[in-house]
Amino acid sequence: MNDRILSLLGLCRRAGKLVIGAEPAIESISAHKAEIIIYADDFSKNSLKPVLTAAHSGDVRTFKINRSKEELSLALGKLCGVISVEDKGFAQKLAELIENEQGGELYDKI
Repeated sequence: MNDRILSLLGLCRRAGKLVIGAEPAIESISAHKAEIIIYADDFSKNSLKPVLTAAHSGDVRTFKINRSKEELSLALGKLCGVISVEDKGFAQKLAELIENEQGGELYDKI
């Protein structure tokens, strides 16, 4: 895999610092463990709305990445469209990589 973002997400998962899925991500935000939320560009808007609402109220940054659910799922070994990163170091590096790739932070407002 030559995709730095997906590679780092895989490493983060192996380290046990990644929460996969909408409901688990909301729980991670509620427990004040989430550092950032990342979601696929083809993730369902209806499923995404409660995650973004929770992230906004919990003051957690969110990033939409230019990857499909399928690409995320292949990289992480589990079907997913939204993930929560629960480690500050991983979160900072991922945010930096995403911002560099996309030309700025993509913070979604509800």
